Amino acid sequence: MNALHLAGSTSDRTREGRTAVFFGGVVPASAAEEKLAEDIGRALAQAGYALLHGGYNGLMEATARGASSQGTTVTAVTLTGKHDEWGAFNPHSTLSVHLPDLGARLNHYLDHADLVVAMGGGVGTLHELTAALYYATTIRPVPICLAGRTALRLLAFLREEKWLYETLTRPLAFLSTAESADAFRSRLDTLDKTPNGGA
Repeated sequence: MNALHLAGSTSDRTREGRTAVFFGGVVPASAAEEKLAEDIGRALAQAGYALLHGGYNGLMEATARGASSQGTTVTAVTLTGKHDEWGAFNPHSTLSVHLPDLGARLNHYLDHADLVVAMGGGVGTLHELTAALYYATTIRPVPICLAGRTALRLLAFLREEKWLYETLTRPLAFLSTAESADAFRSRLDTLDKTPNGGA
């Protein structure tokens, strides 16, 4: 595996093609969600996306497995000094980026994202997803797709409790959902046909 050790700003988006960022937990909620994550990785690669993910196991590994099966670049993004503590990367990661803190890690994900896909997970995944939602409403409306039943239940809760709501100045057109692999592939087709990846 090739490693890129980055310590500075990652706002320079010099890359070829498109990049999808995947947020998902190390403990899948079900075998069906794990399969969905793998199908999502495969669909992303088939649509021409490289993959950025946390690099570890669970849903991250399933998505990486699907993406790597189609030959796309799979990059693990971790923290400098935490790799030994968190364990080895999953075997599907082809590159790695080591960053100094959580803020730099989140900025790397979001500054490089042409699409964010989020599934269920723990508080780490929740942190990543809410950062992406805030980024998309205030910095750049990068498309975000919540996939799988667990993430859709979270979205329903956030809307019901008014943690997430739409206003004239904070539109949510960037946000979409997919409960199945077919729905996700359909979403990717829509993104390909819409200028700037709008909803």
